[in-house]
Amino acid sequence: MTDDVLLLVEKCSHCLSYYDIGSGERLASIALPDFPHEFVIDSHQAYAYIGHYGVETSGHPGAGGTQILQVDIARRKLVRCIDIAPFNRLHGMQMDTQDRLYALSEDRAQLVVLDHPATDTAPRRAASTGGIKSHLFALTRDGQTAYAMNLLSHTVTRIRPHDATVAPVACAPGEKPEGYALSGDEKTLYVSCRLSNTLCAIDTATMQVKDRAPSRDDPTRLYLYRDGRLVVTNYGERSLSVVDPATLRELAHVPMEARAIALSFHPSRPLAFVSQDNDLLGCLNMETLQFERWIATQREPDVSRVLSRFPARGGA
Repeated sequence: MTDDVLLLVEKCSHCLSYYDIGSGERLASIALPDFPHEFVIDSHQAYAYIGHYGVETSGHPGAGGTQILQVDIARRKLVRCIDIAPFNRLHGMQMDTQDRLYALSEDRAQLVVLDHPATDTAPRRAASTGGIKSHLFALTRDGQTAYAMNLLSHTVTRIRPHDATVAPVACAPGEKPEGYALSGDEKTLYVSCRLSNTLCAIDTATMQVKDRAPSRDDPTRLYLYRDGRLVVTNYGERSLSVVDPATLRELAHVPMEARAIALSFHPSRPLAFVSQDNDLLGCLNMETLQFERWIATQREPDVSRVLSRFPARGGA
């Protein structure tokens, strides 16, 4: 067995890579279609499912991709490309506790569901988000409710992926909501609004903003650490903010030399892995809020996920 492997999408190197966290060594890379983006893994750590976004950023034009890329984690192999056209520019990806897969089509503003993603060849259902340019979404653990971040309508919408007869309910928290974090009790949705430079707390029952506070410049992503603290990536300022969820006030500020693109937490150690746009991955100690070291990556490290007690590579 090999402990503590980091799976990392390297968007502009068009691959999924495996890094040994202890040494920083890149163990393997799996070539993917151009500009893969968000990904999730199932509860058994058998497969990773990667959305083929197909263009570099949300600001780039183009139809984008229509495939969900299925990677066998242990074999380090792309085993299937599930084409779900006409759903395109696949970005937000989530799985529920039943290992159902949810993929968000940014261009069509529709959320599609694969009930059995390991074998399904097409979506089982789809629901409209009720917004425009739906980029990311939060999902309840049971998969019955999703909250879409809609970049151009400047709304957050609550939808029921398994009951399309329920109309989306919209909230207008600020301009260009993108980052999100759902509280542990799923009663509060925290949202970062990039153009407004604000953080918001939305009551999920009423879809009303119950608290709002100013943020630093261009708060792109928002993450909930297991001790309850929120971590914000301030893209414009090149920094991280640690925020109190009860007040949305900043508890600590971590300056950086480059922009933070995405972040993931170690499941048991007090570490955050911060992907940066200078092709470095920073290892941030969540107790001291100091970067302990840096791992050199390929071009544009993006979404990551730690796999503890990762099985050694199997046959091809």
